[in-house]
Amino acid sequence: MIGNLKPLEIVLIIVVILLLFGAKKLPDMARSLGKSARILKSEAKAMKKDDDTAAPAADQPADATAQQQAAAPRTIQASPGDVTSSRPVTEPNRTTQS
Repeated sequence: MIGNLKPLEIVLIIVVILLLFGAKKLPDMARSLGKSARILKSEAKAMKKDDDTAAPAADQPADATAQQQAAAPRTIQASPGDVTSSRPVTEPNRTTQS
């Protein structure tokens, strides 16, 4: 369907988009779309990596797995170029809460 568009139709679509969103907002929208895509990609990689490391851990006893998870602090990964959003995740200690 996109291959059937003529150059005049493409120009008309671009003009309508500019009128709807404005020329000032389009770069911001593209930037946020790019950040979202990078975050989605990095999270998908992290989930795949977690799945790969979880399979060998299934052979270990539950106590050993819990100790390994408690020893390694979890960190939220920042997108490339965004150095301010990487921070450690603090989880409440569930054993001390009543």
